[in-house]
Amino acid sequence: MQLILASASPRRRELLSRLEIPFSIRESQIDERGLEASLTGAAPAEKAIKTAEAKALWAAESISEPAIVIGVDTIVAYDGEILHKPKDQEAAFATLSRLSGHTHMVYTGVALAKTSPDAPPTVRSFVVGTRVTFRPLTEEEIWAYIATGEPFDKAGAYGIQEKGALLVSRIEGDYFNVVGLPLTELHLRLRAMGLEIPSFWKNTGKNS
Repeated sequence: MQLILASASPRRRELLSRLEIPFSIRESQIDERGLEASLTGAAPAEKAIKTAEAKALWAAESISEPAIVIGVDTIVAYDGEILHKPKDQEAAFATLSRLSGHTHMVYTGVALAKTSPDAPPTVRSFVVGTRVTFRPLTEEEIWAYIATGEPFDKAGAYGIQEKGALLVSRIEGDYFNVVGLPLTELHLRLRAMGLEIPSFWKNTGKNS
């Protein structure tokens, strides 16, 4: 059975490769603006799941052989408000100032669309939430971080896997979920769906 990632994100590609399961990439081309408009008022976790499902089903439409297509969407939320990728330096400064010294949530929705030659795809979805706390930041530190260019392609205006790690004082939950793919839960779900597991999990005997 094939494994397909419906995302061109280099971070997700690198994380998925850690499972040591061969996979291919089929980037989703859904109308994210239109989908977002249709989900106005939805809670962040619900929006993450619905967007992930749309991505997985878009990529699964043209696949006729047995496969599992992974759709993923990560959302950063503070006090129930979704924090998007900042459009400019001022927006990045405003977002990081809000997060300074406070705790926010990162939700990653994952949809697994299982395809077959003679039936429509079936979808199983889940969402994982992680609490992230920023240390108090000075204005000088915020502007210095913005100058690195990291905030502009990331929801919440930071990347925990890069220099943004220095902004974080504590996390509660799955670290990889904040990066963009909850590896442990994904691994368990794929195993439950019958995907061939890596060889290193098959050695159940003790070393002599």
